[in-house]
Amino acid sequence: MPRPTRHNPPGHQSELNEAARLADRLQQAGYTKRDIARIIDRDPSLVSQFYTRNKGAAFVPALRQVLAAVETGGITDLPELTTIAARHTRRRTTASGSRARVRTKAVLITPTGTGTGRAGAQAIASGSARLRPLIAEAARQNLRLAFTVRLARTGYMHPSGSRTDSPGIRRDVIQRTDHTEERSYGSAQTGGFDAADFARRVDATGGDVTAAIQQWLAETGRIRPDAHIIHLEVRTWRPR
Repeated sequence: MPRPTRHNPPGHQSELNEAARLADRLQQAGYTKRDIARIIDRDPSLVSQFYTRNKGAAFVPALRQVLAAVETGGITDLPELTTIAARHTRRRTTASGSRARVRTKAVLITPTGTGTGRAGAQAIASGSARLRPLIAEAARQNLRLAFTVRLARTGYMHPSGSRTDSPGIRRDVIQRTDHTEERSYGSAQTGGFDAADFARRVDATGGDVTAAIQQWLAETGRIRPDAHIIHLEVRTWRPR
């Protein structure tokens, strides 16, 4: 019996708001919802809410410009698309016309010690400050941590999948079409890293999480000193 074909229901496109329609076109161009979230420097859950909760009106001008850059300008590099989006993203305003405060998620570490934080291109440029409280709390609770970084392939010292680079990690290297790679360092299986050590490193850089992790990667011979991180994810857990 042939497998049923998945398709959008009749009228699906007409029922979507403008943000969702633009996101659909970007996905047709090869970008994932996670990619779109990185481009607008927001959590991927917000992109899903374009479809489920009619969100995203504030990002329509940015998404239009990004789509034009992709379809007309031939631009595919995520950091460049992020820069384009940032120039056309307007902050919400209150009833009085003043800028609304940005709603951010509180740093959450579960009772088991599990916590995750991510920083995209814009946050990276400002030192990934949103990750500092997560690392500090992980250090206070004596947790372990691991992280995933994304940078240009030429920025890594070791070839993809090298055990010297990240021994024991059973996770494929993610290669992107913009000539960048995501690589993971540390895991629950290998023991990860001492959160307190990384908290001290972050303090030594004046709170710049990006710089602290970049310095560690360079000091341990994993990346070139002039390599630049363009995406960062930190994960924590309680050792057994």
